Amino acid sequence: MERITQITERLPVWEKLLKRMVLEQLGSMHGMKILDFGSGTGVTASYFAENNEVIAVEPSKEILDERVPDERYTQLVGSLDRLEEMETGTFDLILCHNVLEYAGEREEIVREFYRLLKPGGKLSVVKHNRAGRVMQMAVLLNQFEHAHELLEGKNCTASKFGEIRYYEDSDILRWCEGFELCSVRGIRTFWDLQQNQEIQSDPQWQKEMLALERRVEEMEEYRAIAFFHHLILERG
Repeated sequence: MERITQITERLPVWEKLLKRMVLEQLGSMHGMKILDFGSGTGVTASYFAENNEVIAVEPSKEILDERVPDERYTQLVGSLDRLEEMETGTFDLILCHNVLEYAGEREEIVREFYRLLKPGGKLSVVKHNRAGRVMQMAVLLNQFEHAHELLEGKNCTASKFGEIRYYEDSDILRWCEGFELCSVRGIRTFWDLQQNQEIQSDPQWQKEMLALERRVEEMEEYRAIAFFHHLILERG
């Protein structure tokens, strides 16, 4: 827990809770070979590199310019092309967090994940949840037209990464039938509905919000409206 607190401390407030919950849900790992696909600034790769062999892949050179150098893991630039170069059955765990919404070849990427995992290997996917976005548009941002568009199945746009192409939790199983869905947990169920931006910087508020989020992460009625879902899948 102390290591998670340390590595997430410098993150923006809005990202801190997401990262902390995902790392807690994944748990402690030692001696594993891990692929972090869409590794961003390397926070997650750096966290797991302390006790594991980690390869990180990130397509954006601009984002990599913001990365804190960490020689404990291998950083590659690329996307699907990098996956296709790797040997079958290489990894115990693959991380793909907030990536597939922006990938043009996501079905091919998921099939490559399956090929690259060892039998029984796990895939961790963090994804946007459409219902949670509708809640945010209506309650926090008062963007009712946008909320209607999302309900009609349209996509929206992220300021940094472009169009968010939503997909359902079950779509990964459709893209690659060999995966088994082990668990789905909600993240940022209440956090994104808080309209007081100043209070989010209060450590005590963060502590209490995190405790509440942990309580409901697996409750179906709350998970349904969470802003993010964390899926754990296993290679059959």
